[in-house]
Amino acid sequence: MKTKTFAYWTITMLLALSMFSGGVAQLTRNPQTVAGVVQLGYPAYLTSILGCWKIAGTVAILVPGFVRLKEWAYAGFFFLMTGAAVSHAVCHDPAWHVVVTLTLAGFAVVSWALRPASRRIGERFVAPSVPTALPHPSFR
Repeated sequence: MKTKTFAYWTITMLLALSMFSGGVAQLTRNPQTVAGVVQLGYPAYLTSILGCWKIAGTVAILVPGFVRLKEWAYAGFFFLMTGAAVSHAVCHDPAWHVVVTLTLAGFAVVSWALRPASRRIGERFVAPSVPTALPHPSFR
């Protein structure tokens, strides 16, 4: 159990550090970051939008509670990083861009899979039982 917890927090912190630092670079309009987004064919203003979501997602996966929000944050990180990998591949960027972004997508999946029970939807929210429908009395 301790190994799983250690692996979860290690991967989660690597993911959080990457997303948070990238989000800060995007929000502060770092010239290299903006140039990279524009080089991929996206408008420069997209960096502000992505930066906000990366920082919000980082907060969501790190703070306790908000289990459903964590699910959305993990999905967002996965879609963001796989989309970035495809964008880099299509633009014929060096292969390391694709590898790094796919690695971060993998970190999102691994962090999601290893998260403790307190950070899972199933353990915190129990679906109400649905009564079995009885046939109408006229059909008996």
